[in-house]
Amino acid sequence: MEAPNRRNPRLAVFDVEGVLVSRNRFIFDVGKSLGVSQLLKMVFIGFLYKLGVVKLKPALKRIFKIMRGVKIETLMRVFDEIPSKPMLESFFAQLKMRNCKIALISSGLPKVVVEKLASMVGADYAFGIEVGLNDGALTGEIWGDAIEANGKFKILSQIIEVEGVKLEDCVVVADDRNNSCIFLSGIHKIGYNPDFVLRFKADTVVTGEHSRILPIIYGNPKTRQPPSKNDIVREAIHASGFFVPVLAGLIGVYPVALLIYVVSLLYFVSELSRMNRKNLPIISAITRSAASQVELYEFATAPLYFAIGILITLLLFPAPVNSAAIAIFTLGDSTASLFGDLISKKPLPFNKGKTLGGSLAGFFFAFLAGSVFVSPVLALIGAAVAMLVESLPLPVNDNITIPLFTGLALLLSL
Repeated sequence: MEAPNRRNPRLAVFDVEGVLVSRNRFIFDVGKSLGVSQLLKMVFIGFLYKLGVVKLKPALKRIFKIMRGVKIETLMRVFDEIPSKPMLESFFAQLKMRNCKIALISSGLPKVVVEKLASMVGADYAFGIEVGLNDGALTGEIWGDAIEANGKFKILSQIIEVEGVKLEDCVVVADDRNNSCIFLSGIHKIGYNPDFVLRFKADTVVTGEHSRILPIIYGNPKTRQPPSKNDIVREAIHASGFFVPVLAGLIGVYPVALLIYVVSLLYFVSELSRMNRKNLPIISAITRSAASQVELYEFATAPLYFAIGILITLLLFPAPVNSAAIAIFTLGDSTASLFGDLISKKPLPFNKGKTLGGSLAGFFFAFLAGSVFVSPVLALIGAAVAMLVESLPLPVNDNITIPLFTGLALLLSL
């Protein structure tokens, strides 16, 4: 088969939500305008979809039924007020300069919204959800290829036929499993902050700013980059979780669990406030210092998963298993993230977002952390399990799976 034309693609296809605009921010902001009860319903439906309990089309139908009566002008205003990710216009201008056609395909935004975004960035094609309107207001009805199971494949096929290009001339940039149908063999597949499915299926995984995508599109080797200030702050906070079992040993497990719960609740309120362009003193400042560029434009859920993972491990397992599992998780995972790109840029074959160098670094520090609380043999077992789980593309956030699987392995090894 002919090798993909990665140095001069003729067609670039982009998922919209999660890649070009903040994931779920549009639905969240529309929901806010409808009141707390309606917003919670929409958030719950989205949560069920993320868990895989509800498929995309039924989830969207329920969400847009809740949005019935919302004026199309309101949707456009909400979209205009969503903070744009930096340098989008410049990013697409560089693609246009190289005579690359651009297509935007969204399964979460109305077509009129996607068309507006396309006109802003100079895209050639725009596809989204077709919505029913009555006197300029949503009827709650939706349809179109974008919400069908293999609808994006049908859309891509139409564009390829119109442009007269081959799969090898195309690049697709997406972030979640809904785009699996266009992650085809022959196409250059880029996962941008992707979920577990696309981490496995992608040719390359890109995290951080959009500027990192262009070198990948045009076949330039991925260079090693030193961690940013935000990376260092974030991983330092992550590693500080090592002191949770130390504190639990001093004042008790339940007081520490209560403290984690209170801090998590404050963080949740802070993020909701930040989404409303308000700041909660101290916590919002810490979030801005630690969040990635992507997280700054959406609700940053990673700290909540981090807290939940520690909290469950602390309460579920007896000492010293809980202490060792938390220490292994916090120090091992943070060092794996921090040193991964510095040691090696070659990704793991089953998870393009992780490197062997990062896993080895994480294993070493996880072993040291675990040895503080359990025997070297148990620490070795715990570190091996933790880094194995850390390297796998799993559907559940690894801030939860790593400490739980590590604790279970240590408990069974006693």
